[in-house]
Amino acid sequence: MPVRSLRSSVLKWPDAQTVQVAVRRWAQRLAEEHPDVLRVGYFGSYARGDAGVGSDLDVILIVDRTETPFWRRAADWDATDLPVPTDILVYTSAEWQAVSGRFGREVVWVYIKGEHS
Repeated sequence: MPVRSLRSSVLKWPDAQTVQVAVRRWAQRLAEEHPDVLRVGYFGSYARGDAGVGSDLDVILIVDRTETPFWRRAADWDATDLPVPTDILVYTSAEWQAVSGRFGREVVWVYIKGEHS
């Protein structure tokens, strides 16, 4: 979240690099805690490189399987460690195959199970 400068009442929004480093660390920790996580990526303004003050982070999680309805899944994932507000979309592998074309090449994958960073 935005932080207050030590000597001023001005809020400072995290820069894109800070957000990208944070999401990579978050994804790695998430994958270690949840072996069903197959991929973690982000899309939207941070992926396009045009994020600015007030931009949220749009995250995609691909999981092996889940019984939780799609509309409820994001609530199961804690993103409070990320420095900006975050929207999470959670798909199973099969669901992702069906919808991935909608995202084009915009997703920046920060974790893929089996690949080392």
